[in-house]
Amino acid sequence: MDYVLHPWQFLLIGVAGWINRSQQEAIEYLRTENQVLREVVGKKRILLNDDQRRRLAVKGKMLGLRRLRELAGIVTPETILRWHRRLVARKWDFSDRRKPSPGRPVVEQTIVNLVLKFARENPTWGYDRIQGALANIGHELSNQTVGNILKNNGIEPAPNRKRATSWGTFLKAHWETLAAIDFTTTEVWTQHGLVTFFVLVVMQLKTRRIEIAGITTSPDSAWIRQMARNLTDSQEGFLRSSTHILVDRDTKFSPLREFLETCTEIKPVLLPPKSPNCNAHLERFMLSLKSEALERMIFFGEGSLRKALAEFTAHYHAERNHQGRDNKLIDPGGSIGKTAGGIECRERLGGLLHYYHRRAA
Repeated sequence: MDYVLHPWQFLLIGVAGWINRSQQEAIEYLRTENQVLREVVGKKRILLNDDQRRRLAVKGKMLGLRRLRELAGIVTPETILRWHRRLVARKWDFSDRRKPSPGRPVVEQTIVNLVLKFARENPTWGYDRIQGALANIGHELSNQTVGNILKNNGIEPAPNRKRATSWGTFLKAHWETLAAIDFTTTEVWTQHGLVTFFVLVVMQLKTRRIEIAGITTSPDSAWIRQMARNLTDSQEGFLRSSTHILVDRDTKFSPLREFLETCTEIKPVLLPPKSPNCNAHLERFMLSLKSEALERMIFFGEGSLRKALAEFTAHYHAERNHQGRDNKLIDPGGSIGKTAGGIECRERLGGLLHYYHRRAA
């Protein structure tokens, strides 16, 4: 006897076939999209977060290894299965419930910071001295623990630390009488064409006061030695009150270093190679000089360059606020801070530099 399908069964089969075809089409589209994505990404690693790994691992486990390979997803089947195993292992990981093992208690970070502070600010202090200083402020610590803290943070014991004074410690120790010197260059049009002029600048670091020591097209040994004599003159020399001066390793400064070492008590401090940050204050002045004046002007003859440098120096000292000096002027005038009188603007270098002040009564 033949089995006869009812009309509703035909309808059900048709709907099921349609749904199956739609699902196959969607799957084929997703497979093609994944293949295109893999071609675009290539061998680059795709970074996923834990939630994305979990979702892929759960679905991948349900599909199985063979079907995963057929789908050609953005990650390999082995990777998805490894994530799944890791999730399972994490589920049974109770290490966070373990009781802490007995032993020496961990030193609080605030105490560690104090040990490091004392060691860095006092290069001659040994472990016992630091231990005593901690006891003075209520922190009991063994000298061995102090030593361990310093060792873990790469700080040498006192004898070695004393010999290797940090750059910051050196600057603080000589700040009152420390100076710096360096060259900058600019191009000037002359009757011989475009010529490079060397500008020698000196700075007192504490006050930020500067002096244009000299300008030349040929900074030879004789010229450098003469500049050194001028700067160290006992009556009017810019460096007459300095004890140390920062000098880079440029061979042009060799005559200067020799003169200071043999004829004065000023000690030249040779900067490390390629270390502009060690002479940051003077480097910052050079940047201001170039960006605010030299690079915005065209000079015809040495005279125009000298005039521009003199104008900028006057502006730098009396009209330019300095962040390193609490945003104050180096040489403040009598009108600073006044609230009465009209506001005027003083221009220099054809309007490149401006200074706003109250009109004098």
